[in-house]
This record gives sequence, structure tokens and C-alpha cells, in this order.
Amino acid sequence: MSLSCSPGSDAIRAQASCCDDHDPHSLPVPVALARIQTAVQPVAASEQVALRAALGRVLAADVVSPIDVPAHVNSAMDGYAVRAADLPDEGTVTLAVVGTAFAGAAWDGRLASGQAVRIMTGAVLPEGADCVVMQEQTEREQGGDQEGGQDRVRIGRGHRAGQNIRLAGEDLKTGETVLAAGRRVQPADLGVLASLGVAEVRVRRRLRVAFFSTGDELRSIGEPLAAGCVYDSNRYSLYGMLSRLGVELIDMGVVRDDREALQAAFREAAACADAVITSGGVSVGEADFVKDTLLSLGRIDFWKLAMKPGRPLAFGRLGEAVFFGLPGNPVSVVVTFYQFVQPALRRMMGMNAVQPVTLQVPTLARLKKRPGRTEFQRGVLEQRDDGSMAVRPTGDQGSGILSSVSRADCFIVLAADSSGVEAGDTVTVQPFEGLF
Repeated sequence: MSLSCSPGSDAIRAQASCCDDHDPHSLPVPVALARIQTAVQPVAASEQVALRAALGRVLAADVVSPIDVPAHVNSAMDGYAVRAADLPDEGTVTLAVVGTAFAGAAWDGRLASGQAVRIMTGAVLPEGADCVVMQEQTEREQGGDQEGGQDRVRIGRGHRAGQNIRLAGEDLKTGETVLAAGRRVQPADLGVLASLGVAEVRVRRRLRVAFFSTGDELRSIGEPLAAGCVYDSNRYSLYGMLSRLGVELIDMGVVRDDREALQAAFREAAACADAVITSGGVSVGEADFVKDTLLSLGRIDFWKLAMKPGRPLAFGRLGEAVFFGLPGNPVSVVVTFYQFVQPALRRMMGMNAVQPVTLQVPTLARLKKRPGRTEFQRGVLEQRDDGSMAVRPTGDQGSGILSSVSRADCFIVLAADSSGVEAGDTVTVQPFEGLF
């Protein structure tokens, strides 16, 4: 494995202090985001998959319509196909009903003056007709028992040529790009593709992501907790967040705080994954070996961010794999994943740029903050009596309070230069719906 180290070990260690909100070595959030996006590229490989298997996958090529949709001029309503020239400007007119057109069974004939054809939704518009009058706006008259008796329909004024008619190609035209490369296939897209008769599509191969937690204090669910030990929640949070993205997961469990064990885990992960994510071991403790191990095996682009929670975040490479070293605090793992890791993985999946939705709403409580770092506090959006939205924090915003994320439905984003906001002030929020 041919790997380099940038910046040098001394520079990285010199940047390891996390106690100052004005630390000049910490990268601003926008700068870090831009550097990550520049450093990662979409996976090149693609595969052809069956339509149903394409749900949630990223298109590797444009889908071009092979047909017009709809294929024929047809009715948008149950009613009567008529000639607009036969309809009155005032009063009513009575037309002879000469047949019925069903969806999938067109009426074979040409409509003449004074005639109407009973037509169902989706049925091909008869030749000669240029208007469909919905059945609720008509009165049907039975033809009677005499020989040659014919049903008739009475129609009033207020109708025009072209009404209640779907034109051929009105939805999609032959040769039109229906879905562009880079789109993640949604449920409605399956219906659109099926309407074209498309049975298979080309998609990017699934991104392979390896992840593991570090720390001798971590225990798996079901194991007894000794003094000072905690259950490994970060791996479960990462599992959930990565599963939502639809990547191929490689769960490597918990790796103890041991240089040889970490080196072996890093080598194994880099050999099989496009991206490697760790949690823990990126701060300044004497037993935090992740950064030292990474420095010996890979390349570090940056180590610290001007954000809270989540200041110690390592980004770099292990061979061909992108590396993210997330903090060990549970809230920091979630925040840094959604703000930095998810956008990078989406780009690597080949997705078109997806910016998180933000809202500007008033806060219902005072939010404390010191200048120097962008903060992502957890909040709950509320609808007020006048219908407008507002946000309140979930309570204690400590980076170890994972329940603050579970109770929340948005991030409250406070700019680096902010010194806090008062109740009633407008703040930026990122709703979890769509982000998560």
C-alpha cells in the first residue's frame, strides 16, 4: 500500500488541543465541506438491474423515453366525445349516441356532425371528436322501443374544443430525457419507468462502507458493564444512518485501543471498502491511537473543525479509500455524519448535489453560545396558533446526551460568529425529514 502523510505528525499533534473556541487551527465548516467535496469522486463502476431492484439506487445514465406517453390522444374523464362545433353558445343541443369507447378498446369509426360517443377515462379519442364533456354535465335520453331507436345525449353551453383531453406525448415525448444520471430512484420513478415499458436501468454500483468503533471501554449489547464501561451505541447509530443511504455495509465491530489491532483493522477496511468510518480515538488522550495509526498508514487532510459538537474530525485517505475519523461522543457522531460524511458519500454514490433544506424560524427559548465555532443544537419544530413555525431546543445540549437527538426533529444551526440568540430571534434550522 503506497501511502503518504500530510500534514506531518508534529503539525497534527500541535493541532490536537480542543479547549479554545477561537482555535485558529480549526477549519471553518464551509471550508471543510468544500475540501471534502473536492477530494471525493463518484464510483465509476455500474450495473444493469431490474426495475424493482433500482429503487434507492443512483442512475448511472440518463433514461430516455422510447415512446410517447400517453401514446394516443385520450379522454381525461368519463363522459361523451363530441365535436365542439356542434355545441351551443346558449341553451342545449341533443346529439345521437353512436357508440362507446373503452380504455383499451377504441371505437371504430369517425364522428360526424350531430353525433356523440360515450367514452371512458383513458379511451382513445374517436376520429373527428375534439371535446369531451364529463357525464355529470349531460342528460342521457333513452332511444325507446321503436325499430331503429337510438339513445341521445343533451348537452348545454359552456364547453370548448380541447377540454378533458390528454394529448399524445403530453406527459413524456419520444427521445425526451425522463430521469437524469445522478438521480436516486424514488417510488414514483418506478411508475414512470414502467409507463415507458422500461424493464431494466443502469445504476452505479453500491458504495462499500466499512465502519468500526474504537475503545477498550466499549461493550457489546448483552455483555455486563464493568465500572467505567459503556455500551457501544455509535456503531448502531452509524448502521442506521448508513442503511438509510443504501450503501453496502461492512460492520467490523469494536477494535481495542491497541496499535497493532488498529493497523490490522485499517488495512482490512481499506482493502475492501470505498470509505472507512471510525468513531472514537481522534482526540488527545494518551490511549487514542487512531490518528497515530492513520498517520503511519495514510494521509490526513485535516483533523479539527470549528464546530460544536464534533470538533475532532479526521478526514483523509487510506490507500484508495476515503477515511472519516469521527469523535467518540454519541451526539458528535450523528452531527458530523450528517454534516460531512453523508454529503461525501452521496457524491461518491454518484448522486447529484443535494443541499439540506433549511428554514428561517423564531426560537422559543434563549440559546447560549460563544463565538468561534458553528453550533448544531438539537431542536423541535412547533406550529403556533397562527399557523407559523417556531423551534425550541430539546434541553441539555451536551455531546454525550444522545437522547437530545432522539427527541429532536431538526438541527438549530448557529453561525460561528454568533454569541447566542434571545427568544424570538430568527434562527436557521435543518429539518431531519429529508436529511435523515
